[in-house]
Amino acid sequence: MTTATRRPTEASENPFALSHLDALEAESVHIFREVAGEFERPVILFSGGKDSIVMLHLALKAFAPAPIPFALLHVDTGHNFPEVLAYRDRIAAEHGLRLHVASVQEFIDAGRLRERPDGTRNPLQTVPLLDAIDSHRFDAVFGGGRRDEEKARAKERVFSLRDEFGAWDPRRQRPELWSLYNGRHSPGEHVRVFPLSNWTELDVWQYVEREAIELPEIYYAHEREVFARDGMWLTAGAWGGPRETERVEKRLVRYRTVGDMSCTGAVDSDAATDADIIAEIAASRLTERGATRADDKLSEAAMEDRKREGYF
Repeated sequence: MTTATRRPTEASENPFALSHLDALEAESVHIFREVAGEFERPVILFSGGKDSIVMLHLALKAFAPAPIPFALLHVDTGHNFPEVLAYRDRIAAEHGLRLHVASVQEFIDAGRLRERPDGTRNPLQTVPLLDAIDSHRFDAVFGGGRRDEEKARAKERVFSLRDEFGAWDPRRQRPELWSLYNGRHSPGEHVRVFPLSNWTELDVWQYVEREAIELPEIYYAHEREVFARDGMWLTAGAWGGPRETERVEKRLVRYRTVGDMSCTGAVDSDAATDADIIAEIAASRLTERGATRADDKLSEAAMEDRKREGYF
């Protein structure tokens, strides 16, 4: 092929083309700035999990060198991993951010919630979350949900309207053509905002590696005492595990997602670096929630049912 007919490379056609991570980052930064311009009292849901950590990193970029104009909110089940809670508190302090904690345990102690027979508190987060949104008058709530995680989350728009009871109605979803977002809402309603909607688990980890973002050590391979239940490795704790018939053993594991200890399972893994985890995820055929979240296995519509009631 002669020089005259040789097809130019993509870089020579457009030397300013963004990589896919740059494009995702730019979209997320745009979403944060849109919310800052449209809403009065936004808040970021921050649990110390990888998605909320990446979301906070993007928010810091969106408003640098100014501080983030949002507070943080975490719904603490009382059964969260200690390593993750320690990370949450440290990061909030490092960046001088106000952290609101809605405690499931406080609602149980006050008689507003009752423990479930299975010991899991993940479904109990809805009432404390809605109470915090109402009491602080938050009108936009950033969440780290991604469409690749689960079928109900795949239905979400970036701006997801919630009614005066915090409930989600898929039929009220608004079109979002050309990245135009409609934040209009009536008094008492609020909007859930998902800056990572178009990211995948692999994108998140590639971005973590590129940006050298620190994550809790629980995400990397480590020896841990676990026991088997329903095809998952669970960590023993005050939530009720293990049972008499369940044997605790020490295994080399890591967590792909982090939530309530009673329903979040570890996976056998020797992936100790970001690069190792990227290779592991690229070969996986299961999403992190499909592989390690017992609460999503209750029924085909488990997540959608909870979202309709006001869940994340």
